[in-house]
Amino acid sequence: MPCPKNTHVKSVAQKIVLGALLTCVMMVLYCLSPPASHVSMHTPPPDAACADDASRSSRRTFSVSEGTKEKTQNCEPKINVMFMKTHKTASSTLLNILFRFGQKHNLKFALPASRNDFFYPSPFFRSQVKDYKPSMCFNIVCNHMRFNGPEVEKLLPADTVFFTILRDPAELFESSFHYYRSLVPLTWKIRGQDKLTEFLNDPNRYFTPDSFNSFYLKNLQLFDFGYENNLEPQDPQVEKAIQHIAERFHLVLLAEYFEESLMLLKDALCWNMDDLLFFKLNARRGSSVSKLTPELRAKAREWNGADWKLYRHFNATFWAKVEAYGKTRMEKDVTELRRRNAEMAAKCIEGGTAVEAREIREQGMKPWQPVGESSILGYNLRTNISPQHQELCRKMLTPEIQYLTELGVNLWITKLWGWFKDKMLS
Repeated sequence: MPCPKNTHVKSVAQKIVLGALLTCVMMVLYCLSPPASHVSMHTPPPDAACADDASRSSRRTFSVSEGTKEKTQNCEPKINVMFMKTHKTASSTLLNILFRFGQKHNLKFALPASRNDFFYPSPFFRSQVKDYKPSMCFNIVCNHMRFNGPEVEKLLPADTVFFTILRDPAELFESSFHYYRSLVPLTWKIRGQDKLTEFLNDPNRYFTPDSFNSFYLKNLQLFDFGYENNLEPQDPQVEKAIQHIAERFHLVLLAEYFEESLMLLKDALCWNMDDLLFFKLNARRGSSVSKLTPELRAKAREWNGADWKLYRHFNATFWAKVEAYGKTRMEKDVTELRRRNAEMAAKCIEGGTAVEAREIREQGMKPWQPVGESSILGYNLRTNISPQHQELCRKMLTPEIQYLTELGVNLWITKLWGWFKDKMLS
């Protein structure tokens, strides 16, 4: 009978070999991205802007109350939108909303080529846009990127609304640690079952700023916006970053108050309630979520101190906007949004709720999973959906990867990585 110890050693050795191979594959793929360069946050000169006519060519006239019984508002719906998609912040649900709106109104998306992001973590450049040609102009930019303001602005008309979403960095850290730890070699040496607690108890023991993919574990939100993620909160550069973000983005939403955020977005864009209907996408199985004690939450916020400063600033601006919106009006609108979402869930979702990945029958409805796990939930479409709701139900439940394929993106790099991840590392 083989010795259990030898079996364990063999298993560890296999994981090390596979992990090394995984790292090599990821590095090769990212080498295909353009070289990183300094991200300037200064406004580009006026002559660098896109030609507005390019975006107007895809515009059609529509009413804010189109397709609904809502009273028409005295505003014109905004069709030029830039959504800075941050990581682990309910941003995939927002992405689905934007995809549906853009398709419905025949708007022009600036989409990535060959993968589902703009060669993240390299800074964004216009050349990363699918089929890009100089002076091209778009209505919607919304896929993952490392933000580079001047380059993004050159794709969009001057009246574009910029918005983004943030999350309490303690909760975000827990989610990011769980989702990306297999891609961050510095976590592989952490022993024990509760690796997150072990890390937070002594992060400097494990963390090296320049190690591969280390940005996933420290101030990830600041990094997504194009800034250095290893800054301490008292560093003047952090305050400058916050001010730059405040000046560039018209609206900053909060993941913890997602429905209230959507009502602020509805108001800012002059869209109607039906445009903001959603099902929660990329949600994790409850058992895979580490429950943060008050002590661990405090440690996570301290470790991600620059992100915590960023979040507190925009938490204050968020509630100021809610106050201006009107608390009674907000409560009424959120209640109505929940009612309509529940109505759509009853029409679209078998059983009315999300299910484990293994229980999803249709391949096109299966969400992307982290390496070595199947912790992300998905949905089964009902089999007796009324003809008038079939298309909407399917679109509302379609995961990001499949939706991008529907929009015409050839995701060969993403699919190659997905095959390797699922066949070799699961």
